[in-house]
Amino acid sequence: MALHFQSLAELEVLCTHLYIGTDLTQRIEAEKALLELIDSPECLSKCQLLLEQGTTSYAQLLAATCLSKLVSRISPLPVEQRVDIRNYILNYVASQPKLVPFVIQALIQVIAKITKLGWFEVQKDQFVFREIIADVKKFLQGTVEHCVIGVIILSELTQEMNLVDYSRPSAKHRKIATSFRDSSLKDILVLACSLLKEVLAKPLNLQDEGQQNLVMQVLKLVLNCLNFDFIGSSADESADDLCTVQIPTTWRTIFLEPETLDLFFSLYHSLPPLLSQLGLSDPGNYHEFCRFLARLKTNYQLGELVLVKEYPEVIRLIANFTITSLQHWEFAPNSIHYLLTLWQRMVASVPFVKSTEPHLLDTYAPEITKAFITSRLESVAIVVRDNLDDPLDDTATVFQQLEQLCTVSRCEYEKTCTLLVQLFDQNAQTYQKLLHSPSGITVDKAIQEGRLAWLVYLVGTVVGGRLTYTSTDEHDAMDGELSCRVFQLISLMDTGLPQCSNEKIELAILWFLDQFRKTYVGDQLQRTSKVYARMSEVLGITDDNHVLETFMTKIVTNLKYWGRCEPVISRTLQFLNDLSVGYILLKKLVKIDAVKFMLKNHTSEHFPFLGISDSYSLNDFRCRTTFYTALTRLLMVDLGEDEDEFENFMLPLTVSFETVLQIFNNNFKQEDVKRMLIGLARDLRGIAFALNTKSSYTMLFDWMYPTYLPILQRTIERWYGEPACTTPILKLMAELMQNRSQRLNFDVSSPNGILLFREASKMICTYGNQILSLGSLSKDQIYPMKLKGISICYSALKSALCGNYVSFGVFKLYGDNHFDNVLQAFVKMLLSVCHSDLLQYRKLSQSYYPLLECLTQDHMSFITNLEPPVLLYVLTSISEGLTTLDTVVSSSCCTSLDYVVTYLFKHIAKEGKKPLRCREATQAGQRLLHFMQQNPDVLQQMMSVLMNTIVFEDCRNQWSVSRPLLGLILLNEKYFSELRASLINSQPVPKQEVLAQCFRNLMEGVEQNLSIKNRDRFTQNLSVFRRDVAEALRSDGSTEPCSLDMMS
Repeated sequence: MALHFQSLAELEVLCTHLYIGTDLTQRIEAEKALLELIDSPECLSKCQLLLEQGTTSYAQLLAATCLSKLVSRISPLPVEQRVDIRNYILNYVASQPKLVPFVIQALIQVIAKITKLGWFEVQKDQFVFREIIADVKKFLQGTVEHCVIGVIILSELTQEMNLVDYSRPSAKHRKIATSFRDSSLKDILVLACSLLKEVLAKPLNLQDEGQQNLVMQVLKLVLNCLNFDFIGSSADESADDLCTVQIPTTWRTIFLEPETLDLFFSLYHSLPPLLSQLGLSDPGNYHEFCRFLARLKTNYQLGELVLVKEYPEVIRLIANFTITSLQHWEFAPNSIHYLLTLWQRMVASVPFVKSTEPHLLDTYAPEITKAFITSRLESVAIVVRDNLDDPLDDTATVFQQLEQLCTVSRCEYEKTCTLLVQLFDQNAQTYQKLLHSPSGITVDKAIQEGRLAWLVYLVGTVVGGRLTYTSTDEHDAMDGELSCRVFQLISLMDTGLPQCSNEKIELAILWFLDQFRKTYVGDQLQRTSKVYARMSEVLGITDDNHVLETFMTKIVTNLKYWGRCEPVISRTLQFLNDLSVGYILLKKLVKIDAVKFMLKNHTSEHFPFLGISDSYSLNDFRCRTTFYTALTRLLMVDLGEDEDEFENFMLPLTVSFETVLQIFNNNFKQEDVKRMLIGLARDLRGIAFALNTKSSYTMLFDWMYPTYLPILQRTIERWYGEPACTTPILKLMAELMQNRSQRLNFDVSSPNGILLFREASKMICTYGNQILSLGSLSKDQIYPMKLKGISICYSALKSALCGNYVSFGVFKLYGDNHFDNVLQAFVKMLLSVCHSDLLQYRKLSQSYYPLLECLTQDHMSFITNLEPPVLLYVLTSISEGLTTLDTVVSSSCCTSLDYVVTYLFKHIAKEGKKPLRCREATQAGQRLLHFMQQNPDVLQQMMSVLMNTIVFEDCRNQWSVSRPLLGLILLNEKYFSELRASLINSQPVPKQEVLAQCFRNLMEGVEQNLSIKNRDRFTQNLSVFRRDVAEALRSDGSTEPCSLDMMS
């Protein structure tokens, strides 16, 4: 249907389909029609028709949406037209104040956008779009509805000014926001406060919805003013440390006047039904109040707080509020974080308070700890009986709260310790009785297990608190008392396996063991710690060697009996991994029998989680990598160069590979083979990760090559379309290619480096060719099925190219095509990926761009030999990567571009002197030069992007940007002159000379070459240039001075 024939009725049908239609195809058609409408020359007249004659609110909303998109275009409408639209909407909402709220909001957003984007536009020597505040004052003199509209206009405008549009230069946004802040924002705040004072002065009828709405909108306006990003730091609201609002100095008087703050307290008292019928029983209010309390300690030192006269009363009230909040554990659980933050910071400050005034925390902190402990134990029965969500299942929140509690709990530790001992003994006795009673009631047992889980978490927490608070020997002895009980519970639970098992208690025990490890096991601790006094009496544990034995026995027990429970297995393995990191601990661990047992018996017979039965999901196999990393670290302690010892360790994997070989040759049980290979790939990756010496890595390579690597090649050929199978194998290959700690620098007589590269080349080529046969994939399939594998291949290839263990020139010399093949596979895979995906998927961009950097650094002959469309694709990908926010990617792009530009520059410099001996290099340079002459806009575009970044953007990697920029300027001096002229001419006359001088200074002392010394000179100049240009552009250059003076 041609758009210019659309009548009002047809447009209204379009609105219905767009906003309330349930038919998806109709909605998609309506969206297309909307886009056509916006692009059509009749758009404004159609919007006017909808606003004036539309019969539904959706017709008016469609008009507002079209106008919003129209005024937000990069190429703006003429100034006169935008002034007309703004005035039309102002008159329209003034004449129809009772429009539906969402229509008013949408229309006002159009005004806000027009005002922001036209903030610096001048007509007849006046800033035409800045009269908005004067226009709003007319609304404020009208009815309540008009007043509300006026306030919403200011509110939306303040929000729009603060909103960063990432599709436009951030420098322009900051310039507009700063000018708005300096010229208008204070007036808006004063106006809003004066409206609130009027509200207080006269009796308001709060039953009247209009007046209620007015007060709400004015409060929202004040909040928007205070939330303004005054200095362009975009403070993250979720981070509570950086909550200092940088208010402009000129606002100082407003905040220092006592009546400003009093105004809001008075409003809070006089408007209780309006603010909320519920006060703090409204979760939103309660949450903000908790955040407010947490910020007390962020903004004031404890030493300052105790000097305030009302401190004792306030701290008592806060303590009571916290205790009540903890007792109502099911209400707003996410807000507790802020209350615990306050107490954690207060208690942590106690040692630093010099004042003689009592801080009273020794009175209240134990009460807070007690409330937390008792409320959590009481919650268990309710959760079990009413079948509610268990707070213990949300481990992230639990861990966060426990880490905050650990500091608070160490204040007056004796009280907390006595309470925990008493509760632990009661609950453990009750649990033992339930275990031995024949009728063991399951509900009671579940409640008791939940309570014990909480108690074990809490004991781990208070023991871990030793690191956060000054401790005494008495405190260590108390930790021993508590730890004894958990170690006794461990032996009770483990003797009852597999019948008496509880996942929650196991996870809590692992938390406790980890906290105990951090606190009492390690290199820095005195061996005589009092924690072992009680433990040696009860359990015979006299020092950290005995504790390590207990740890390892527990780890082996868990791996044996909890094979089917992924959370317990993965946490146990994480604990084992953490233990295996320090060298001194490793030396102690290898002497323990449980460790010797693991090193000799790592098979599914002893550790069921290493099995391949269908009852395990393929995702559960991931933990095998962690297991083998830790195990291999333990093996390495005494391995040296003992090849027999290594062969014995690898025996279970050898048996698995031999089994796979037989099955492959007989061709049956495909599913079993696949699972076995996935497990093997994950195991080997763990082993390879831990082998950081040349001798140990060589043993692994000799074990794998030539017998077992071909099996992995066949696996990729057979199951290329199943990422669950290919990803672990490709990741193993990428790990094998990593020259970490120079482990791949084989002996001079060894061809291993080249053999390894050939295997990697075959695998990447196989995968690359097969994956392209999958054809086109849907949006949700493209990453898991294809791009993830490609990114791993690229990362493996990058490790090989920059690992320094293969001389790539050898391949051509001996007619070996493995290197050429892998480069061709790289190109084929690259061309199957669209540019937007390269940047959209972070893992892909972070493997592709560093690989490209290696190729441009050492293999420019390959780059110059690319077909023109491919070379254009590569250079375009660099150009697009230059502007990305990820500094890893943008820095890689800058470096790659620098190598290309330097290569081209050197070729042109040599052109006059062509010795015959390097004809091949000359031809390569000639090809690149010819390509650039055919496509001059490629380098020009990149120069333009880099200059734009330096002048207008927040450039985080200035050094990287400066390196290619000099080469681009020397190769394209004419275009650079045009860029310079366009930037200078776009500025007001007074600034033009300043900018011209900045450009002259930029090239001062810079010669026509790319020597290191000359580049460094240019980099220094660029740093000064950026600062001077920013200074020149910052001032408005016309009417108002730009105050950047801030106070904290």
